[in-house]
Amino acid sequence: MLRQIMLSTWVLSTAVLAQPQLSPIPSDVPTVANYDVEVLADDFNQPWGLSFLPNGAMLVAERSGSVQLLSSDGASRVVLEGTPEAFVNSQAGFFEALPHPDFANNQWIYLSYAWGTNEENGLRVARAKLSGNNLIELEVLFTVSPLKSGGAHYGGRMTFLPDGSLVFGTGEGYNYREHSQRLDSLMGKVIRLNDDGTVPSDNPFVGREDARAEIWSYGHRNPQGIVFDTEANVLYVHEHGPKGGDEINVIEPALNYGWPAITYGTEYSGAQITPYTELDGMIQPMFYYDPSIAPAGFALLQNSQFSAWDGDFLIAALAGKELRHVDMENGQVVGQHRLLTEREERFRDVRQGPDGAIYVLTDSSEGSLLRLTPAQ
Repeated sequence: MLRQIMLSTWVLSTAVLAQPQLSPIPSDVPTVANYDVEVLADDFNQPWGLSFLPNGAMLVAERSGSVQLLSSDGASRVVLEGTPEAFVNSQAGFFEALPHPDFANNQWIYLSYAWGTNEENGLRVARAKLSGNNLIELEVLFTVSPLKSGGAHYGGRMTFLPDGSLVFGTGEGYNYREHSQRLDSLMGKVIRLNDDGTVPSDNPFVGREDARAEIWSYGHRNPQGIVFDTEANVLYVHEHGPKGGDEINVIEPALNYGWPAITYGTEYSGAQITPYTELDGMIQPMFYYDPSIAPAGFALLQNSQFSAWDGDFLIAALAGKELRHVDMENGQVVGQHRLLTEREERFRDVRQGPDGAIYVLTDSSEGSLLRLTPAQ
């Protein structure tokens, strides 16, 4: 009965899945400049993830291996002590530091990072308590299995669901793409855990000997953004595709999102990955990009300073060198705008702050934290 109750809470997104939007909107959409940009802080070494504490202070995870704590105005900052050692190479490193929804009472910070060696490594999720400028009482909650070699495709973006469970994406390791379709592998998946790292009893594959109980959905390539729409009760994930085929997906438990059996993209060389863009039993993307914009961070605006954009997505794009505003209505993409193109920078993460402003991390060894507010 508990499992039936949990799965029934996802019914609201069924209409989105039933009518996937398959035709890409051209990427040469016009730039909109109705915002002011302030550089709050700079000199970050490959900033990857941004999050907010209840008092407005910020955590910036740097792929290079550290987490910085910033005041709400960005004027003061400190590198936290006690962060676990990450494997740093190519795309591997520290990805995100995310406060627990009840952080004000428990001080838990959730950490996602690459762990291991070049020969054997993978995504790890841990938690620790923030005490002053220190992370203490570190607990490892998850390590992807099997481990892989090389430094590519980890996923690592996290969010909490309203029931308090933690969901995050895992990459398929680039050269291990067949693992996305394997239920005995944790690579290429969306994972759901309780906040203490245990497996929820209503996860869809609990009790199956041929499947890992941590799996919420599968058939993913490299999930780089994850948000939950509390108003529509929908979990969205965007995926960094191959050449073409970046996707926005509505995530439902137990479903197969197709990679690499189906895709709208090709190899970077232009070679075909698969002849199929759809197959029975595999879910179509809600939306896909061709050409790719290389999506990284992901935000859903709700009660923001940009009230006309509430309910819309923002995507930090690397190859596109833009912040992509995705205009959403009734679960469908109805328009798009390119923001921050004048800066000619790669963008790694985007978040709505507790003040309703938009915060963006640039992707660089000298990265910056930007704050966007409506133009005065």
